[in-house]
Amino acid sequence: MSSMIADRIGFGRGDRAAFAADPSASRGRLVDEPDSPTRTAFQRDRDRVVHSTAFRRLREKTQVFVVDEGDHYRTRLTHTIEVAQIARALARALRLDEDLAEALALAHDLGHPPFGHAGERALNVAMAGLGGFDHNVQALRVVTCLERRYPRFDGLNLTWETLEGLVKHNGPLVDRRGTPLHGRIGADHASAVADMSPEVDLWLWSWPSAEAQAAAIADDIAYDAHDIDDGLRAGMLSLDRLSALDLPGRLLADVAEEHPDLAPERIAHELTRRLITAMIEDVIGETLRRLDALGPASADDVRRTDRPVVAFSPAMQSAEREIKAHLYAQVYRNDTLMNVMRAAEDVVGRLFAAYRDDPAALPARWRPTGTEDNATAARQVADFLAGMTDRYATAEYRRLFG
Repeated sequence: MSSMIADRIGFGRGDRAAFAADPSASRGRLVDEPDSPTRTAFQRDRDRVVHSTAFRRLREKTQVFVVDEGDHYRTRLTHTIEVAQIARALARALRLDEDLAEALALAHDLGHPPFGHAGERALNVAMAGLGGFDHNVQALRVVTCLERRYPRFDGLNLTWETLEGLVKHNGPLVDRRGTPLHGRIGADHASAVADMSPEVDLWLWSWPSAEAQAAAIADDIAYDAHDIDDGLRAGMLSLDRLSALDLPGRLLADVAEEHPDLAPERIAHELTRRLITAMIEDVIGETLRRLDALGPASADDVRRTDRPVVAFSPAMQSAEREIKAHLYAQVYRNDTLMNVMRAAEDVVGRLFAAYRDDPAALPARWRPTGTEDNATAARQVADFLAGMTDRYATAEYRRLFG
């Protein structure tokens, strides 16, 4: 990292930048609560996420490889913890609110069903014409209504800033005229969010806070680095092929020069470590340049921009796209993994159909009363299925289908 950047970043400094989210100026919660004498509003959000049932279930939900394929592959929980570490590092360097960035990183995958994106695809097909299924929208459902722990409200009653960051995980959902972005998926997403949060304006047209942007890019960094690590462990990637890519190739050349006789497993770890460091330092440098050009005086100034302020440089963005393309070709679309994921989709799809055909197969709490319309009853089944771990979904499949 250049000395200029090192002089400006916030490691070891306690001051918060003017453009950072301020917990003392939060827009508040859906249900008013007394302030805590020992924790800020964003610290309370983080703690509520960590203590939620949905967060605990992440330990047995697929990241890329199904949970029972090996002890050392990432699960949705270990991925989430790694994202939170990177988000907090970025927030500290940029003098943002670390607690808000961490809360958003810890909550960003709460809506994932069993078997990861395979389960999401199956539920989206099952809910076609009934609102569809999207894990980002489901995360909002978890924190606003599905967690039932507190006496005065459903959900976790998180602050406006945390809800906003969850909803706009990938940027604005509509333009300033209210027209949905990102095609049909974006329209469904925006409509679902608006239906779930009619009491509060989450500024669906704006970028989220810098803290939310830090959590989102931390997700990309964690995906790239740790999916390479898992892909090498699974034998779907090789160090030789990775050396042909721009950024991994340069890092592997440095490792070989510094440690010519290093064992392959240590080379893999060193590549992962150096890749994370390179990406974090690039984001910090590019973000400082964008902040200098923008000169934001508040968190809302960041929200009102026409592009994200926390971002990769053009060169790193190109390198990151190359890494993702390699991961898609060699890991995510690998025949062995695809066969497992197709089987997982079948499990989730057949479970959904079984519960819809025979509501008595559901636990008592989740059974429809008979007064619900078709879409509401189907959503209730989707909520139940989305909360399952891989292990529980497999056990239910065996129970119902033998």
